Amino acid sequence: MNRGPSRRRLLLVLCAVIAVLSAAALAVGLWRGAGESRAVPPAPSVTAPAGPGTGAPTASPSQGHRHDAGHSPTAAALPRSAPTKVTVPAIGVSSALEDLGLDGDGEMRTPRDPDLAGWYTPGPAPGQRGPAVIAGHVTWNGDHSVFYRLGELAPGDTVSVDREDGRTATFTVDRVEQYPKDEFPTVEVYRDLDHAGLRLITCAGDYSTAEHRYADNIVVYATLTDTDTDTE
Repeated sequence: MNRGPSRRRLLLVLCAVIAVLSAAALAVGLWRGAGESRAVPPAPSVTAPAGPGTGAPTASPSQGHRHDAGHSPTAAALPRSAPTKVTVPAIGVSSALEDLGLDGDGEMRTPRDPDLAGWYTPGPAPGQRGPAVIAGHVTWNGDHSVFYRLGELAPGDTVSVDREDGRTATFTVDRVEQYPKDEFPTVEVYRDLDHAGLRLITCAGDYSTAEHRYADNIVVYATLTDTDTDTE
């Protein structure tokens, strides 16, 4: 009996499971700041409902392709092209982007530079169909890091991502959520989409000096609403 096709199907399933688990490691993993040797400032939290369904995951694996609750896409998804910079005017962020791949244990790497955000390269590129992910530290050695003010974003704020192909993908924030790390909604964050979406992720909540970690994650959900060609 030829078992080749069955083995290939099993490998594809295993690869898909590993990809989801690795992506989740970015969100639920520890943002460590060289031991956070100095006093750690409190991480800003989402203090008010920021959109429909705040605080409650709304997707399940069976729900398949969906629009995010919030803005309807007003720009067609773009071909894949690596991002080079993320700009979030409402919180004063303008950051070049590191590439975030997987480490030797199959877990997501976090940005090496606390002042830079990073793009999760195994996932979609910003502007490409699907949930592109950009992550950043909230604090590092007691100092504010690139995404320290991420929880201040609100629906209607914009996030622009410059790409290597000369286009700028502009996203509009749909909602901002805060989740305990052990209740992180992996499916909601990483599920497939029928449009180009963006997730910005950082840590939040109380900081444990014993575990060198924050208790929560903030996730900003946004939808592609404009694409421009860089004329500079």
